[in-house]
Amino acid sequence: MLNTELEVQNVWHEFKSYKTNNNWVLKDINFALKTGELVGLLGPSGCGKTTLLRLIAGFEKPKKGLIKKNGQIISDFHYLLPPERRQIGMVFQDYALFPHLNVWDNVCFGISKGEQSINRAKWLLNLLGIYEFKNRFPHELSGGQSQRVALARALAPGTSLVLLDEPFCALDVEVRSRLRSELSSVLKSCSASAILVTHDPHEALAICDRVAVLRNGVIQQYSTPFNMVSNPTNDFIGQFVLQRNILPIQYIDDSFTTCIGKLNLPSDISVSSKSVCMFDKNAIRIYPSSNNNFTVIAKEYRINHYVYTVVSDNLKLRSEMSLDTHLSIGDKCKVETINEKDFLVLPEKIKSKF
Repeated sequence: MLNTELEVQNVWHEFKSYKTNNNWVLKDINFALKTGELVGLLGPSGCGKTTLLRLIAGFEKPKKGLIKKNGQIISDFHYLLPPERRQIGMVFQDYALFPHLNVWDNVCFGISKGEQSINRAKWLLNLLGIYEFKNRFPHELSGGQSQRVALARALAPGTSLVLLDEPFCALDVEVRSRLRSELSSVLKSCSASAILVTHDPHEALAICDRVAVLRNGVIQQYSTPFNMVSNPTNDFIGQFVLQRNILPIQYIDDSFTTCIGKLNLPSDISVSSKSVCMFDKNAIRIYPSSNNNFTVIAKEYRINHYVYTVVSDNLKLRSEMSLDTHLSIGDKCKVETINEKDFLVLPEKIKSKF
């Protein structure tokens, strides 16, 4: 694997605990990062994303497994290459700029003062559009400018791998969108690979070459965004990443059904008792109905449609409805499927239409 920048093999990690049982934060993590690739680590808060990033950066040793960079072991239970010798840049969530240094000194911190290094620092400031701010101090910068300085500092030593821990979460929508769209081109200009930690599925799918989805310390799926959208491995991917509706399936009167209607599946197909039906928000419609169990709990305006959230017992569904829909929070409603809309049965991955 000569074109592999980073390999994480069978990594387990836990923090010290007084409990008798192992409290694993990461469990059997395996993935590889190709040279020049931008990989996203995606998952909800507390799933182990930042812990994995810290292990790669060298701030901690894994309890089991190993980490390689360019084919060389940089971490295992018995060995830890110091962070400063890993040639890995780090961009922190809060930027972590030195407040007593101006932009130029922040970017040049830790690099040699040779002509090649100085020219690279100038090139990075120009590439990221912050050269005119080189004499400003961190408190004189906007959030977007600070983020660019942090990225320039991470790339200045000529690092081939950059770790980004939620780098856009504190920025406003416009700046966030602009910076993340520029990230890939900046990395390619620097011939650098990167790992981006995020809890935002739209962000990960939009800009990453591949995405690793974590849940409770376990990788649920590692694939390209296209493959993840078209072939989700389980219902967590469907619900958390793709924001789709999930319903349990029952077999009643020789047909497969859900609480909102029958599924168009042959009766001779084998579906387990734990299988679920997954479908998009535009595959169902809702109507006012006082004698039904679903209740509207949220209504979101989306320019050309509303997104309604309805619940019944422990089930929650979301539906895209036209702007002339007259339903309010607290109203009772009926949920119906729309003929010819797609659905997917997991874990069997059976595709069909209502």
